[in-house]
Amino acid sequence: MGFRWRRTALAVLIASAVTLPVAGAARPQVPAPAPAGLAPPTAATLDAAYAAHRADAEAAARTAADHGDRRRAAADRALAGPDRQLLAFDGRGSGLVTEVLGDLAHADRVAVLVPGSDTGIDTYGRFRAAAEALHTRLTRDAPAGTRTAVVAWLGYETPGTVDAAVATTDRADRAAPELRSLVHDVRAVSGPRAHISLICHSYGSVVCAGAAADLDVGDIALVGSPGTGVDTAAALHTRARIWAARGADDWVANVPHLSADLFGTTVGFGTDPVAPEFGARVFAAGDGGHSDYFAPGSPSLANLTRIVLGRTSAVTHD
Repeated sequence: MGFRWRRTALAVLIASAVTLPVAGAARPQVPAPAPAGLAPPTAATLDAAYAAHRADAEAAARTAADHGDRRRAAADRALAGPDRQLLAFDGRGSGLVTEVLGDLAHADRVAVLVPGSDTGIDTYGRFRAAAEALHTRLTRDAPAGTRTAVVAWLGYETPGTVDAAVATTDRADRAAPELRSLVHDVRAVSGPRAHISLICHSYGSVVCAGAAADLDVGDIALVGSPGTGVDTAAALHTRARIWAARGADDWVANVPHLSADLFGTTVGFGTDPVAPEFGARVFAAGDGGHSDYFAPGSPSLANLTRIVLGRTSAVTHD
């Protein structure tokens, strides 16, 4: 009976991903030039890397405009602005962007944000708004002399919320090595003393889990997570502290917390990260929904700030 229920729940999960209307699925893929091939960044080459990727974004904006995609052209052009600090940019397909807020080369505390589904260059603004909100709060709350930076990492092709891929680990499995590489680059730029935290939203928590083993970070925070693909925090094989939170109005609470290998792929993500048996440090997220974890003034943003700053005893719990 238990096995039958498990299979039924997984089937419903898959069906909901593939039968709902796929908004934007038919959107044509606007071409863009290949990004500049640069060596991994260092503190000394950081400004040159930012400038090169801004140039890539400007070239992508021209290509999008030539193909009549004014929305993509505007998004690319915004990323090409003189104040944008792009650690990576690729305008092809749905697009990849890594942006730095703050002075990464001299930061003592660095937060790397990993987004969930439906995030690409066309929707990058809302992801950047989350990074800005965290950076603003970190700047305000950091002790005197503590320097902070936030890295908004859109470094993988995220699944659509109503795409079958959102119910499997496939995209996360492909993204995990890229996240590992990003953390390595951040460490190379910021130096050995910087404390790096991963903040992983929604499907991004599956990506973080896949990259977690022996990753050089001090904290991993999972917010609005459907699961990680493993059943316990210990199974992540990391020395980092594992945190988890879910807002009271987050629909992800209704996702079945199951996992099975079906048709050669892993469907579902296992134990709920906020459940006691998972073993994470669960913190308060307030009454917000799935997109509210970085809302200014929210309990979740306050607690994420405390985690990044190392003020762990001040983190609040429900």
